[in-house]
Amino acid sequence: MKKIGILVIVLISAVNSYGQEKKTMKEFDSNFAHTVYFWLKNPESKEDKASFVASLQKFLNASKYAKTNFIGYPPKASREVVDGSFTFSLIVTFESAEAQQKYQEEDVHLKFIEESSHLWTKVIVYDSVPVQ
Repeated sequence: MKKIGILVIVLISAVNSYGQEKKTMKEFDSNFAHTVYFWLKNPESKEDKASFVASLQKFLNASKYAKTNFIGYPPKASREVVDGSFTFSLIVTFESAEAQQKYQEEDVHLKFIEESSHLWTKVIVYDSVPVQ
């Protein structure tokens, strides 16, 4: 039984370190952060969620301007101040406000909106630049 426990710890360590090498990680660019929250019309629909995420990932993988990105969903709220009402969140970083503007006009971004806008009821965007 002790050997199994050690094997489990070794496997967990290996899995947790996978992809964490510097050469495989993208570095967060703090010049411009673009945070988007999406509320899907049918947040319980597995098909809608899968379609939305697939379209979003396709778009982000093809973007010439997005430096890093994170797609998430709300965890179960543990505090009153946590807003977990959205279905998905997106955080994208850019080297500049100009790059973010070009991203907004990119064909792949416009295609994502065309493909997926029927899935959401609400979108809120928060853009941020660093405190100097």
